[in-house]
Amino acid sequence: MIQPQTLLNVADNSGARELMCIRIIGASNRRYAHIELKRDNGMIIRYDDNAAVVIDQEGNPKGTRIFGAIARELRQLNFTKIVSLAPEVL
Repeated sequence: MIQPQTLLNVADNSGARELMCIRIIGASNRRYAHIELKRDNGMIIRYDDNAAVVIDQEGNPKGTRIFGAIARELRQLNFTKIVSLAPEVL
């Protein structure tokens, strides 16, 4: 789970060394953000560490390389540039 003030690993080559979650986007009383995805076939995707990719206002990544695997659900959320840069899509 990610909450405000959580330190995150950087999963791209944007130049950032460490990231910190400032705010959870959503309802004002929401305390945690989850990275757990459940697919229609019952498979649950979980990650070992809290890693993030730095993106700009349009949703494009700042870096030119992505390190590590990403979920294929990002394609449906219109993060196609991140999907194309990732070495492995689960």
